[in-house]
Amino acid sequence: MAKTNQSDEKVPVSAESLASSARAASKGGGLPPVDKWNPPFCGDLDMRIARDGTWFYLGTPIGRPELVRLFSTVIRRDGDDYFLVTPVEKVGITVDDAPFVAVDFETVDGDLRFETNVGDFATAGPQHPIRVVRNPETGEPSPYVLVRRNLEALIDRKSFYRLVDIGETAPHDGADWFGVRSGGVFFPIILAAELDI
Repeated sequence: MAKTNQSDEKVPVSAESLASSARAASKGGGLPPVDKWNPPFCGDLDMRIARDGTWFYLGTPIGRPELVRLFSTVIRRDGDDYFLVTPVEKVGITVDDAPFVAVDFETVDGDLRFETNVGDFATAGPQHPIRVVRNPETGEPSPYVLVRRNLEALIDRKSFYRLVDIGETAPHDGADWFGVRSGGVFFPIILAAELDI
C-alpha cells in the first residue's frame, strides 16, 4: 500500500493522495483517460463499494458526495479486479457487486436514459446494453446497465420495477422473452413462459 518517491522512501497511498492526483488529472474536464494510463501498482487500499453504491474508506462510509464522484472518475476494471488509477498510482479496491448503481431512468425519444448514483448518464442501446443475471438458487434478478468501458451499474429495485411495467414480450434467440427496448435493441429480462401472471 505504498509507493516509492524519488529518494526511494516509502510513501503511503491514502485516499487523500489519490484525491489530490485525481483532481489534478481531471482538470481538463470530462472523464480522465484511465484506460491509457499505466502507473505502477501501489498495493490495495482499504476502500470498498457496497452493493447499494455506498463507498467506504477504512470501514467508514465516505460522506462527501463530491469525493465519491471524484474517485468514481478514476475507477478502472482489469479482468475481475477494480482499481483507482491516476497517472502516478494504481491501487486495488473492493467492489461488492458493481461499481455504480442506476438510481433512476427516464424515457427520452423512446430510449431508456439511466442516471447513476455518481451522476453518470447512459442511454441503453448497443453501446450500453442491459443484462439480467438470475440467482440460480432463489431466481432473484440482478439487472445491470453498462455505463462506461466494462463498468456496470446495478439497476436499483424501484427502477427495475418501472422497467418491468413498460416491458413487452418479443421473440429472442428462438423463444419468447419479456424485456425492454432501447436504442433499437431488445433486452431480454425473463422467458415469457416463466412470467408469473
